[in-house]
Formats: sequence, structure tokens, C-alpha cells
Amino acid sequence: MSLPRVVILGRPNVGKSTLFNRICGHRRALVGNEPGMTRDRLYAPAEWMGKQFEVVDTGGMIPAEQELIVAEIFRQARVAIEEAAHLVLVVDARGGMVPLDEELAALLRKTGRPLSLAVNKIDTVSQLPLAAEFHRLGIANLFPVSAEHGLGVDDLLIHVTADMPVAPRPVGAGGAGLPTVSGQVPPGATEEEEMPATINVAIIGRPNVGKSTLLNRLLNEERAIVTPLPGTTRDAVDAEFERDGLSFRLVDTAGIRRKGKTKLLAEKLSVIQARKHLERADVALLILDAPEGVTALDTHIGGYAHESHRSVVIVVNKWDAIQKGPTTTQEYERDIRQSMKYLDYAPLVFISALRGQRLGKLLATIAEVARARRRRVSTAELNRFLEEVDFERATSPAGKPVRLYYLTQAGVAPPTFIAFSNRPGKFHFSFERFLENRIRERFGFLGTPLVIKSRARH
Repeated sequence: MSLPRVVILGRPNVGKSTLFNRICGHRRALVGNEPGMTRDRLYAPAEWMGKQFEVVDTGGMIPAEQELIVAEIFRQARVAIEEAAHLVLVVDARGGMVPLDEELAALLRKTGRPLSLAVNKIDTVSQLPLAAEFHRLGIANLFPVSAEHGLGVDDLLIHVTADMPVAPRPVGAGGAGLPTVSGQVPPGATEEEEMPATINVAIIGRPNVGKSTLLNRLLNEERAIVTPLPGTTRDAVDAEFERDGLSFRLVDTAGIRRKGKTKLLAEKLSVIQARKHLERADVALLILDAPEGVTALDTHIGGYAHESHRSVVIVVNKWDAIQKGPTTTQEYERDIRQSMKYLDYAPLVFISALRGQRLGKLLATIAEVARARRRRVSTAELNRFLEEVDFERATSPAGKPVRLYYLTQAGVAPPTFIAFSNRPGKFHFSFERFLENRIRERFGFLGTPLVIKSRARH
């Protein structure tokens, strides 16, 4: 069901993102003292007194400016206005009214959309008179608010949601689960736990490798701002879409840089947010730039995904810009595998986000990896497998050889196994790697890390 959208607009640094976070109930948008923190339009579900809607945050609007990013912010805001059920213009009570406020008010009145004025940063009763001068903007519905402290926001929401229906409460709600992807299941993969209705996919990588271009191409709309300037994306832009019966939630994160390379507060916060959004993903798309090849920063970012136990698909973007020969693909894959040995389980997909090449294959790979992440193997099957493994080939440090008596799968997402052996403590890396490789050979688990825990049998 399409929810009505409440769009928050205003000039830079008046508190739009603070109000957005207040209404949606969590810290979704970056907030700081630097102007222009928000660039792309951000969507979040919200509810007020049983009425459900979507709240939309936009970047600071400067209609007269033609500088590349500012012009894109204004274009994004215009798209949000066209989708809106209600517009909320935010102004700064402490800063007073400025000509840009008047220009924006005139622009929004001409849209014919329901319009409210939120006079922000009125934190005490003594500051209420500061709102009086904003009546000159000609917007009848004026609300003094403090987005930081939540004062007056309830009055604003009562008015904004007045014409919205109360959402019916589902009785005995239950999920049907994600449809399965066609194809053979590896032998021994006897069952797969019910998957969430939506696959969460984080798009990660260093700046300017084409993350936002990929998001826009998959959505078939200009959802995220794309410019040649590195670091254009700051907030994580997320969006849901369906393709071939599968539901995906894409999160386009800011380009991750090394700590010493981030100087602005917005850049530092965006990198922190990118790591945070990676943690709530099922699958991470690690985007590489084909013309530049694998860099040290690419391997660093890939390590974040591996350490957080996300499933990973390595996506080589801008493949259309490469002069190809008979062995070009194999050479690229060899270089990537050599640089990222810890991601040897991650499949590679070569795409062009700009031209939309091989995106169908990418989505099919994401679905296959998401299913593998929740695959469960029965204990009986695991122990039949254990009897067939030749552990004489496994290398381990000098001393008592390792003997495995019993193997069971304790969990999924990521698949977690417990091995009972004749030795206490953690397995040596080489032995653990041997066991992991044999499990993958038998049961698959494409693109997903495996966790192996050892227990001594007493």
C-alpha cells in the first residue's frame, strides 16, 4: 500500500533533519552544525496516533544557485514535492526571516499542495514571540516547534495527519517468506529457514566507484545524487523495489575513506553511518572500479564486510570502460582473488551500472547468496559428511592430531557450526580453513562466511 508522504523542506541548516529524525523516531539522517549535511532525499516510515505515513527529508534548497551539487539537491527536492501529500517548510526562529525563506514560501505556495510552516528552534516559552514575524510568509498554518526537544511537534503532526486514515491493525499477521530462486540445491542442504520478506542489501565501497549510479539504475529513477565529485553521497539512501517476485531493500552508503582522509564533520559521520548500515544488511555489494583495479582501500572495506559476517558479492563496475581481450575477465578475477583472499567465498559479477549491463545476473546472485545465508544442514547429514573427510590432509601444528567426533549446525545468518574434538581451545587457522573448505565443497554456502566453533569432548 502506498503511504501518504510528508515532505520536509527549507534552506540549509534550519533543522530539517532533526525534525525528520524526531518524526520517524530514530536517528536516520545525519545532523550537525555544518550546513548542507543532507543532499539526497531520505524516506522513513512514521506513525502518529494510528495514522501511517512516510516522512521525507530533503537537502537545503537554494533555488538561485547553479553549483553542481546544489542544483542536484534542488532537483531532488522538486521530485519530492511532486510526490507529497503535505509539505512542511522549516525556518529558523533564532536566525530570523531571510529573503530565501520568502522565496521558498512563494515557490511552495504555487504548488497547490497542503502547506504548513514549522518555526524551529523555539526551545522555551519565552522564545514564542520569535515566531510572529514569520506570518509575513503568508502560510496560514504556522507551528512554533523545537525539533531538538520535541516541543510543539505533536501539534504539527495533528494538523499534518488530519485527513489521513487510521491504519487497520492486521489480525494474526504472518509472513509468507521470500519465494525461492530456481536452481539446484547442493546435496545435503536439507532445509532452508524462512527468509525475511525483504532482502537487505548494502552497497559499499570507496568514493566515486558508482554506488549511487547502481542504486538509481536498479530503481529506474534518480533517487540518489550522482556527480563526478567524490563523496557526493553522505546519508545512507535506502529504497525498496521488487523484481521477479523478490523484494529488495537497497542501502546506498557513503564512500568509505580512511580516517586520516576525512576532515569535514559530515564526512566523518557519513563513514560511521556507512559502517552502521552495513551491520543491518543481509548481503553487502562491494563495488570495485574496473579501470582503477583493486586498491588497498578496497581490501580494507572488504575486511569490514567480512568481519561483520555479512554475505558478500564483489561487483566490478564500469566494465564497459575496459578494453577486453580473450583472458581479460580471468586476469581481473585472479588479481581480485589474490588481493582479497579472505573473500574467496564471494562470487564476482562484472557490470556496468551506467549502461545497465548484467544487472539481472547481479540480482539473481544476490538472491542465491541470501538463500545460502539461511541454509541449514541436518546434524545427521553433517556427521555422514564428517566420516567421509580425509583429515590426514589437514595441516595442524605439531602435537596431538585433531580428531573430530561430532559436527552440528547451531545457527544461520551466518551459518554457524560447532565441532566437538579431542582438543580444547580454538582450532588452528589452517585446520579451521581446511574444514571450512570441505563444508563449502559439499554444501555450497555461496557468498556467505561460515563460523566454526570448537568444543572439547569431555
